[in-house]
Amino acid sequence: MTKTINQPILNPIKTPPLGGWGATLSGPFIQLLTMDKLPERGKLSDEQLEIIPDAGILHQEGRILAVGNFEQLHRENPDAKIEFFEGDFVCLPGMIDVHTHICWAGSRANDYAMRLAGKTYLEIAEAGGGIWSTVMKTREASVEELTALTVERAEKLYRQGISTIEVKSGYGLSVDDEIKMLKAIQLANEKTNAELITTCLGAHMKPKDFPGNEREYLQYIIENLLPEVKKQNLANRVDIFVEKGAFSVSDAKYYLSEAKKMGFDVVIHGDQFSNDCAALAAEFDAVSIDHLEYADDEEIAILAKSNVIPVVLPGASLGLGERFAPARKLLDAGCSLVIASDWNPGSAPMGNLLVQAAILGAYEKLSMAETWAALTCRAARALKRNDIGVLKKGNKADFIVFETGDYREVLYMPPNPLKGE
Repeated sequence: MTKTINQPILNPIKTPPLGGWGATLSGPFIQLLTMDKLPERGKLSDEQLEIIPDAGILHQEGRILAVGNFEQLHRENPDAKIEFFEGDFVCLPGMIDVHTHICWAGSRANDYAMRLAGKTYLEIAEAGGGIWSTVMKTREASVEELTALTVERAEKLYRQGISTIEVKSGYGLSVDDEIKMLKAIQLANEKTNAELITTCLGAHMKPKDFPGNEREYLQYIIENLLPEVKKQNLANRVDIFVEKGAFSVSDAKYYLSEAKKMGFDVVIHGDQFSNDCAALAAEFDAVSIDHLEYADDEEIAILAKSNVIPVVLPGASLGLGERFAPARKLLDAGCSLVIASDWNPGSAPMGNLLVQAAILGAYEKLSMAETWAALTCRAARALKRNDIGVLKKGNKADFIVFETGDYREVLYMPPNPLKGE
């Protein structure tokens, strides 16, 4: 069977065909990068990549049975259905986007125009744009409308080769509207080829229609939103935006402490416009701290001594015209590094993870191994997953295929991938 670059092959299929699945052998691939056996943190060289030539993947019911030489796998499994790739192809794990806001309604094109005219992110928010304008549109939307919008954006990412997508709430900012968003994300997960992971971002900002201060708003969602999220099993991750115009470090300590008592994993939007969140993330053993554009050497040193995973978001730097996060310094200091898109209607409206990662790699001098690890195996750890991001026996059969004979071509000149099946 010949594949063409214009026809993505979608994987994983969430429900088996009638009669169940038999084993399928996909290949041969000129190169297959397993992304296995790499250190969890620190610098990586391309020589550390495990590259299998003339490779195949044997998979059944959405799980990998074996990875190895295509002809050998064929001889050992003569009854397997063959998904034959004629020509030059390379295969990698499906990419993982660990930070998105793709559940929203409305448009922020006016914000973008104001930004091009010289207004800052904070000035736009003060003028009535920013997060609050999206909150108003999202509150007006039904759960069905939000579900459809989320599916549309998730499928766009899926066609780019992203098989696992974290999706945040945070544009409802009331109990009912945050619950509506989280339900929409869960419903979208049933309708898209990608796997969606929900995060509750009720602490995105204090809504303008809330009568109290920031601490009182956090108390309100601690008492009313988070218990309902737990009761309805809508998310097991909680995020908070720590920044001027959002929440202080002191308020975040209170919120994170209470969220952890309830059993939530915690992540932090931190160091986007200032640099005082690394110690906070380390103190609460956050799974990740995301943004880090303004992280300095002191912040990096704190993170290097912690288990917190730095997640950098080049899409926000591009969308805002801001500096990139110091990815090179983070790796050199011994930190892990994950790259995510931050796709949202305001600061990061472009939503193309592979291109953003390629641009960041050029500016920050990241090896190809460091960039691919940041999109696959290291990204999986930022979601506390050990069954994705690596092509090996027992893992999910999430793999992407590029029409080239050399994996280095992919970041050099990013194409649209095929999706493995």
